[in-house]
Amino acid sequence: MADATLQEKLAGLRQRFIDQLPARVAHTREQWAQSQTDSASEARLAPELHRFFHSLKGTGRTLGFERVARLAEQAESLLNQSTPPHDVELRISQLLAQIELEQQRLASVKGQRQALKAIQSVEFTPAPQVLRSKRQRLIYLCDDEPEQVSQLVHHLRCFGHEVVHFAETEAFFNAVLSRRPDAVVMDVHFPQGDTAGTETLTSLNRLTGESLPSIVLSAHGDFHSRLSAVRAGCNGYFTKPVKPLDLMLAIDEVTTPVEEEPLRVLIVDDEPEVAAYHALLLEQAGIIVEQVYHPAEVLGAMASFVPDLLLTDVYMPVCSGEELASIIRQQPEYVGLPIIYLSSETDSRKQLSAMAAGVEAFITKPVEPEELVSAVRLRAERLRLLRSLMTRDSMTGLYNHSTTTDLINKALVQADRDDAEHALVMLDIDHFKAVNDTHGHLAGDQVIITLARLLKSRFRTSDIIGRYGGEEFVLLLKNLDGERAMTLVDELREDFSQVDFHAGSTHFRCTFSAGISAFPLQPSTEALRLAADQALYRAKHQGRNQVVLNREVDDE
Repeated sequence: MADATLQEKLAGLRQRFIDQLPARVAHTREQWAQSQTDSASEARLAPELHRFFHSLKGTGRTLGFERVARLAEQAESLLNQSTPPHDVELRISQLLAQIELEQQRLASVKGQRQALKAIQSVEFTPAPQVLRSKRQRLIYLCDDEPEQVSQLVHHLRCFGHEVVHFAETEAFFNAVLSRRPDAVVMDVHFPQGDTAGTETLTSLNRLTGESLPSIVLSAHGDFHSRLSAVRAGCNGYFTKPVKPLDLMLAIDEVTTPVEEEPLRVLIVDDEPEVAAYHALLLEQAGIIVEQVYHPAEVLGAMASFVPDLLLTDVYMPVCSGEELASIIRQQPEYVGLPIIYLSSETDSRKQLSAMAAGVEAFITKPVEPEELVSAVRLRAERLRLLRSLMTRDSMTGLYNHSTTTDLINKALVQADRDDAEHALVMLDIDHFKAVNDTHGHLAGDQVIITLARLLKSRFRTSDIIGRYGGEEFVLLLKNLDGERAMTLVDELREDFSQVDFHAGSTHFRCTFSAGISAFPLQPSTEALRLAADQALYRAKHQGRNQVVLNREVDDE
């Protein structure tokens, strides 16, 4: 109970920090702007600006907001320099914008954290050898306590990982050098010495020149044991016995790379060489760029390319940048699209006039590469964040209903052009109301989130996976016929039906039913959905816990 109270208080502090950060950043923005007006204002406000960034750095690190802390540290370092760099004003403003963006991201995952809390409050034990994730990882388990090892190996393999056990550190050390694992789970106390485990990890990290993702399991929770683990570069620390799901989440955290799609920028400039130059600068930074040389081509390019930001010249024949921005802003779907002017115009009054159409920024040519990339990233990433808030289900992280429908519509249009075949799956958890009524909503949330995790890990990132509502999910499995999709979904159904859930002392299992239809047998989105829905109804009517494929051909 004491641990729960502590965690609740910590969560409250973290949330308060997130909630208060926008007002603090806004106030600092005003102070920073004022400090740049004259030397007297700069001298008067400098101490307070230093205090803000220093405090933000310390509080951010204390509460676990490392990115906020790093950004604040960079700003503090700039202010502390006896001879500030020439672009200190721009860089401080950029750091404030990045802190603001990070706050928005942290606020957006609040719902997902609450859902995760629901998982951790209910015991979860998977059945043996059923969750065969395609994202299998190699895990080395180094522990000399047999009663602990058998249970951990069992659970790690249940989640689809390849596990190799070592009872002593020398064999483990040699194995890492010959075949590097994705992560290490190890005790730090061995007969060879109380710090044998951490010393082994430290030596390996030094020898290989890179940190080995590692999680410590220990019977000791004291400060010095934890300190030695931190100094050895460990990413997580658990006192025995550890809950299997907690360990799985930690392994996911240290082994899953951040997979972010590159930003997409559309450049509009009537001079191809200039457009190509700016495209090269952005592509060097990992940004995907498409170039358009005539304003009349922009709307078509935006519909097919779906940019995160538009970079346009101001002075172009036929249509000025200001007129183009006005045309774009008249399209409801592009009201929030960031637009940046890129022009050799230096007259501030003309720049302000050109920005009246709702443009985000005005960058003067010739542009510094770093300035261009930074300006594009800050604004495009902000739009990405807003889009994510509008398109994702907060509990599962899957696409929400409207976004799923929109993505399926677009995928089918493309499939029709490419003469491709797709399979649509409608999936519904059986007797879900009874789960909530009998075991409580926390248990119901646990079931939904567990199935969502399985769907994301079992299918490809190119597939469309959405939460359609309540306990219902929809999937578009691309480039698969109905028969193949039925086989894959039925394997998943069988695995999910063997997962053991525990709410308190109560044990229960869940199943799902699924209906599948195929494109182009069903030639439209609506026909495909209705056919899958009919198949799902048959699966339910025939006794549930089964997958039904609709093989009928729609002749519309």
